[in-house]
Formats: sequence, structure tokens, C-alpha cells
Amino acid sequence: MSRFPAARLAGVAALALLGFLLPRLLGGSAHVYDTLTTIAIFSAMSYGLDIILSDLGEISLAHTAFFATGAYAAAILVVNYGESAWVGLAGAVIAALALALVLGLITLRTREFAFSLVTYAAAVVCMNIAANWDFLGGSDGIVGIPPLALTLGRFSFVAGRPAQFWPVAYLLLLFVLYVVARFRRSRLGQAALMVHMNPRLAAMCGLDANQVRLHVFLVSAPISALAGWLYAFQRAYVGTDLFDTYFLVLMLTGVILAGRRLLLGPLFGTALLLGQKNFASLGAYGDALVLGTVLVGVLCLCPRGLASLWRRRAIPGPEAPSLPGGPVSG
Repeated sequence: MSRFPAARLAGVAALALLGFLLPRLLGGSAHVYDTLTTIAIFSAMSYGLDIILSDLGEISLAHTAFFATGAYAAAILVVNYGESAWVGLAGAVIAALALALVLGLITLRTREFAFSLVTYAAAVVCMNIAANWDFLGGSDGIVGIPPLALTLGRFSFVAGRPAQFWPVAYLLLLFVLYVVARFRRSRLGQAALMVHMNPRLAAMCGLDANQVRLHVFLVSAPISALAGWLYAFQRAYVGTDLFDTYFLVLMLTGVILAGRRLLLGPLFGTALLLGQKNFASLGAYGDALVLGTVLVGVLCLCPRGLASLWRRRAIPGPEAPSLPGGPVSG
């Protein structure tokens, strides 16, 4: 019994180390580092939506706003007020929580189509505010974001090149994976799944569905905001394009491509999509067409994700029924 957790921990550590060394195994070029860093950031962004879609059963179209909120908060604090990246990170989380609280209260009693429509409208409102408010840079955005500088005691780290961003992006991705895994094992995660799968049973167990939904919303928003915080430093610019439909479709496709409630699902889906864009690009319009086609294809052909195809292959047919006395024989 005691060997299994140790062996499992060793396996996870070995897998994590292999992931960290992946850029070097793929050649170690600046393009490889930049691509894998972007995959890590956008995967973290997608996990914020994943727990809403997979665990709560709702389709939130507002997570581009949380992603952009994290980026804008970091940019404003670092560029306009000269604060450190750590302060920018805290600001990103606080701003996302504030926005999530407002949107959560507004959408508290909406379900399914109405919930999606209201969250999309909220994202559009946020985009227009960012485009027309000078404090947020207006249509020009915020430029001049300095290289990422993280200081912890005597330790100081500066990331300006793609290879330097990779350790930070990778640690962020591991942290997000840990948070999502813990969430799904937590009482809130179990409550969210019960509210999603069996609302009547949840009510009989004394769960307040509205409170559960609000708390899950508050958990999901900072996850996407953390990705926005790092993306602002990677790109050194924040603008209204962060609200673009491309990011929303990328999140949705990344979440559903592999299959819902798979811990590595959004990472796998995002890696496939961005891998095609960065290593086998068909041009801006071609890549957008591929992204849209993949989303439509998955929803129409295998709505449970690519993992469902593997399950069908592993279990080709229904199992033979059995009786209490034993299996039925010819």
C-alpha cells in the first residue's frame, strides 16, 4: 500500500521533469521555446473555462474578459505605477475576482443558453470599456511592458528571451494543474459536479446551487487571469485584441477536443491547435479556418472528445449481462 503512492509520485515527478526538458528535446530553438511557452500560457487560460464547462456544466463566454483583466491589471500596475511583477500578479488575481463576483451575481439565476448569452454580453461590454477608456489605454492599448522580473529574497530572475520565459510558464502550468486537481477532489468540486449531474439530489443534500455556482466562478476566474498576467509580459503589450473571438474559440476547442474532466485534456487540445499554428501554419485565415473546423467537427462527430474514440475502441461492444447466480452461458 505504501509503495503505490511513492511510485506514483516518482512517476509524476519524472513526467514533470520530462515536460520541462521538452524544449531542448525538440531542438531548443527560440521558436520552440516561444511556442511551448505560449502553449503553457493558453492551456492555463483554458483551465479556467474547463472547470466551468466540465464540472459545472455551463458554457461561459466571459473567460476572455478574465484573461484580459489579468493582462490589463498587470500592465497598468507595472507600466503606469512602476510596481513589481509580483504586485502585478496580485492585482491580476484581485481584479479577476472582483469582475467574477459582479458577473457571478448577475448570472446567478441564469442557466444554459441564457448564462452563455449573458456572459458573452459581459465580455463585449468589457471590450468596449477597454477600447474607450483612456485609463486602460483606449484603442491603442498599453505598450512598454518591461521584461518579467521576479525577486524573492536574494533570488532574482529576469525573463526577456523565449528560453527565459519557459521556466515561469511551465511552473504556472504545473500550479494550475495542481489547483484544478485539488479542486476536483474538494468539497466544492464534488458539490459542483452534483449540482451539474443531479440538481434534485444536490437540493436534497442541502446544497445551495446558486452559491456553489458563484464559488466555482470565483475559483475559475483567477486561473485565466494568471495566464493573462504572464501573457502581458511575454508580449510586452496589452490591447483590446485580447477579447478577440479567437481566444474564446481556442479555449472552447482546447477544453472539448480531448474530452471533458480529463486533467491533461485542455493541455493536450491546446498543444495540438497551437502546434499546428506554429509548426504547420496555413496563414492567419487558414489557421482560423482550421480552428473553427476542428471545433465544429468535434462537436458534431465526437461531442465527448477524442478520448471517447479510444474508449469505443477499447470496448467494442456492450458487455454481456450477468445474473446474480453467474454469467449467462449458451
